[in-house]
Amino acid sequence: MEEDFEFGSPEEQKFSVDRYEEMLRNEDQYFFDAKAFEGIIDYYISKNDPIKALQVVEFAGAQHPFETTFLIKKAQLLASIMQFEPALQALEKAELLEPSEAEIFLIRGTIFSSLNEHAIAEEHFFKALTLTDAKDEVYYQIAALYQTQGHYEKAIHYLRKCLKVNKDNQEALYEIAFCYDVLDKQTESIEFYLQYIDTDPYSYAAWYNLGNAYHKLSEFGSAIDAYDYAILINEDFSSAYFNKGNALINLDRYTEAIDVYKQTFEHEPPNADTYCAIGECYEKLEQMDEARHYYKKSVKLDSEQSDAWFGIGVTLDFEERYFESLHFYKKALELDDENPDYWFAIADARYKLKQFDESTLAYAKVVELNPEDTDAWLDYSSLLFEQDRIEETIEVLSEAIKCNPDSAPLYYRMVAYLFAAGKYTEALNFLELALNTDPENYHILFEYLPQLQSNHVIVDIIKKYTENR
Repeated sequence: MEEDFEFGSPEEQKFSVDRYEEMLRNEDQYFFDAKAFEGIIDYYISKNDPIKALQVVEFAGAQHPFETTFLIKKAQLLASIMQFEPALQALEKAELLEPSEAEIFLIRGTIFSSLNEHAIAEEHFFKALTLTDAKDEVYYQIAALYQTQGHYEKAIHYLRKCLKVNKDNQEALYEIAFCYDVLDKQTESIEFYLQYIDTDPYSYAAWYNLGNAYHKLSEFGSAIDAYDYAILINEDFSSAYFNKGNALINLDRYTEAIDVYKQTFEHEPPNADTYCAIGECYEKLEQMDEARHYYKKSVKLDSEQSDAWFGIGVTLDFEERYFESLHFYKKALELDDENPDYWFAIADARYKLKQFDESTLAYAKVVELNPEDTDAWLDYSSLLFEQDRIEETIEVLSEAIKCNPDSAPLYYRMVAYLFAAGKYTEALNFLELALNTDPENYHILFEYLPQLQSNHVIVDIIKKYTENR
């Protein structure tokens, strides 16, 4: 006697699955109605087992040859394992049985999109749109198609349509933020989310995305307010806590940031990124033992967290434990050898350890990776100058100026090096360039070579540029 279950319940599904698996074990043929087969197929899909789900589809199709549902399920499953040709064949059969079924055209659209046949995909999506009442899903797929092609303005148009039909579509809310981000239109993104919040003030996702847009415009106070609203609506929203912490760091409010980061642990298990962020806050507060404690927690959870390995190095460097810091900088570099900050730290540590050749090589790598880092160029040239490699020093700084033509500190430093090399005419030319670029900061020159303050020619040129200001 069959047990009595509520229609469509989990118990009914389990009963159907057990009975189906019993049939396979017994190598028998049991009859299942269409709804029972759907439940069994969905069970295997939920277990991420498309092959078993396809087996069920074959049984279902044999017992219910005129059920379009099973042909559509077959097409979806085949598409999920990249079997596009047989998926399209299944859809052809389904269309013969039910030519006005929107799902057929929707799946076709996604298949042709995967095949980069964008025009054909678009045609099928718009056909689906004419046949369905669930237009939000189709709008979302059309937007995804345009995103694939890099047509982000068009994607935003259809994501807006999707949200107009179904304001609860969280994926569309996040995708529209992504599109605005790619287009670097954060102001428009803010306008959109403010309008959206007027219609749905309790959407924590909208407040969160609004916060992210403010964050990208460096409006950190407004970002924090938006994150607070997201948290107020959904107190378990750990991403909002994390991003609020990031915004607080940008305002140098490190103690508050630590408290907010720690709140995430009440809503999700601790993770390496959060431990690393807490470590950075303690580092900024110069509480190096606490910083190192959290950086170590980070790498314990994720040994590939390069910033945490680097952070441990920074804390040791602060304590003048340069040899130990170098070990951790190298660990970070093994994970990310294109990071100029890591190379800069290594160059500095090597210098402090009087390993000048290795330091020189590391500085060369920093400026190769980040030629706009004027501090690195200045330190690099200074190291060469200290070793009396004056011609190399001038060559390096010439390259620095090529890469950063508006950086006055580079020009002032060049004046010092050229004077030291006895190239007085060139030095005075560069002094005029420096004063044209930034006359207020001429003292940079004297900070590096104080003896130049007694040079009357230099003092007179500086007066000419500064006295009438």
